[in-house]
Amino acid sequence: MAENYSIKPSNEDSLLKHIDISVLESEKRTNGALNLRDYYMVYLLEVRVTDPKFCNEFTNLSMVWRRYTEFEQLYNYLKVTYPYIVTPPLPEKRVLYGWQKVSNDAFDPDFIDRRRAGLETFLLRISAHNILSWDKQFLQFLQDDLWREAYKSNGYLQLVENKLKGITVSVRLKTPDPRFLAIKNYSNTLHLNLNNVLRVRSRVAEKQYNIHKLHANYGRVFSEWSAIEKDMGDGLQRMGHYLDSLASSIDSVLEDEELLADQLKEYLFFAESVQNLCKHQEMLQVQLEDAESSVASKSNEKSKAQQGKLGVMSKLFGAVDTEEVRELKINLLNQQIHDGSEVVGSSKSELSNFCSNALKDVERFQSQKVIDLTDTLAAYAVLQLKTTKKSLQTWFQIRDCLQHIP
Repeated sequence: MAENYSIKPSNEDSLLKHIDISVLESEKRTNGALNLRDYYMVYLLEVRVTDPKFCNEFTNLSMVWRRYTEFEQLYNYLKVTYPYIVTPPLPEKRVLYGWQKVSNDAFDPDFIDRRRAGLETFLLRISAHNILSWDKQFLQFLQDDLWREAYKSNGYLQLVENKLKGITVSVRLKTPDPRFLAIKNYSNTLHLNLNNVLRVRSRVAEKQYNIHKLHANYGRVFSEWSAIEKDMGDGLQRMGHYLDSLASSIDSVLEDEELLADQLKEYLFFAESVQNLCKHQEMLQVQLEDAESSVASKSNEKSKAQQGKLGVMSKLFGAVDTEEVRELKINLLNQQIHDGSEVVGSSKSELSNFCSNALKDVERFQSQKVIDLTDTLAAYAVLQLKTTKKSLQTWFQIRDCLQHIP
């Protein structure tokens, strides 16, 4: 995929080993129709070269603005061009899940910032892949201001749209491949489990938030009480301060939790990418089964023709094929069988290559998933430990206040 570049990557090399990629900021713009308030967001991509050998392929510093729709076009292009790869997913364009405590406003600053971080992760995932990272369209996406226009003009847009329609078609296989059936079932289960985990986390977070905020009421009561107590006043006032601090501490904790939840949600979307890979395998297998069925049907016709068996209409009306007509039919069927056999051969080869590459990339994905999800869940546990320790420290301080009241 890097034919136009002088540096030839090795099988295990990736672009991320030679550059740094960041999505620095977002900006709200208008299409010019101010009366319609037609706004959109753009994101600033920065690419820095860390390997001097790449100075000929990249400028030392490249910065381009991209709309979310351009990220979508890149994602769809990669999904169609590399169907055997578990394509890194995009963050959602708008809030998709009702259990998320996020504004439904597509221009909400917090949501935009989380999407910006998700887009950066998307680019980093691609750049870390030993195949996707060297794709010419991706390399141009990182550098070329006019990438969108070039992408439209080279015909990729229409090609991708046509192929995406094929992916959505439901198929039924005669003999499903057990390997991909297992992968498909796993991806469905992964999606279900992650969705349930995120739902539970959301409910727990809401309860934590409510409990902590209730302590603000304690803080107000103790502060008011301190005003009428001569000997206990200072201690009660400090207690009120500590309880106010406890109530406000949950805000930053839940913000950190949301970042970890976004990492889990990325794999919710990764599961969909795995399902797309399985759908493509099913499409290829259907093509092979259809080709084999067609050859079998033509072979059966040829066998009947050679045996001189007559069709129903011929028996009814007494029409009998001459030897010459039968010979022509057999020759035509031979050609159709030959052509069909070539289709079967090419379909088998395409399916075999796809399966080999897909299984290899699924194995890579599984290894990556174990590392990422282990780190995310461990970070969540550490965050809860820190939160609990901080809360416990506050209660120790409150106890000390009470013990030192004369």
